[in-house]
Amino acid sequence: MTDAKNPFEAMMTMGQDWVKQLNPAMESFTPKGFEALWPTMPKEMMETFFGKGLNPDGLDAKTRLLMTLMGLTIMGAQAEAQLRLTVRHLVEAGATQKEVAETIAMAAMFGGVPAMTKAMEIANDVMKKDDQA
Repeated sequence: MTDAKNPFEAMMTMGQDWVKQLNPAMESFTPKGFEALWPTMPKEMMETFFGKGLNPDGLDAKTRLLMTLMGLTIMGAQAEAQLRLTVRHLVEAGATQKEVAETIAMAAMFGGVPAMTKAMEIANDVMKKDDQA
């Protein structure tokens, strides 16, 4: 055996080779493509489904979405498609860039600085696209 790969690298290479054989188009797959599949809900619809529609005395949709953003960030900001969708919904629900940034920064205390940095990069990218639209 002349291959100096460690077992994890060998397993990843085998998996990647298998996926390429199964579906060659997967070689160029990117999770950012999922973003185009789900449109941003109108503010009123979010409020009905995620906010006061469920509980008139409860949290509004923007607050619930900020909590969702906090959780996704604390988990390591690994769910990029979900983070992007949440930020898009937050902007539609009336959250400011400062509120989004503050929520992500607060998550650093629980999820760490790398998670915060990744989430901030994703959020900035989404909000930059939103500004250009």
